[in-house]
Amino acid sequence: MTIKKTTATLAAIAMLAVGACSKKAPEVLPPNPDGIDDGSGGSGAGTGVVPGSQQDFLNNVSSDRIFFGFDQYNVDAEDQATLASQAQWLQRNPAVRVLLEGHADERGTRDYNLALGERRANAAKNYLASLGVDPSRIEVISYGKERPAELGSNEEAYAKNRRAVTVVIQR
Repeated sequence: MTIKKTTATLAAIAMLAVGACSKKAPEVLPPNPDGIDDGSGGSGAGTGVVPGSQQDFLNNVSSDRIFFGFDQYNVDAEDQATLASQAQWLQRNPAVRVLLEGHADERGTRDYNLALGERRANAAKNYLASLGVDPSRIEVISYGKERPAELGSNEEAYAKNRRAVTVVIQR
């Protein structure tokens, strides 16, 4: 019985010691790391959205994607407005890196569409860079026709698949 009492006593002492060492929450939180939007510019403050995250990006830009004509990779006026919105967000979040995904519709060979997707993603990257976004923060990848946004073999599906999509790279 003495061993049981000793074990119980030791367990009680250990629990008290652990409880006495628990940390109290700080009264004042440290500031956000450099380069992360603090939410004062309309980011997800108070909504549970992490500043600088993909959700924050989607909440604060006009769109995460731009679209292209058949066999085209030029950035038109509508695309420029979308990319300008993205550039503003990226300038408010200078520590954030993005991946620009280039896509094509199902027409054409795999190799041709991979090259076209890369030209589309690079066109978007170059336009963002022309707006002051550091190109070293932008990675480019082409998926060609391998990741359609819309299934179907009609012009409506093709139009949705000819795109470049900006994705926040998680830190």
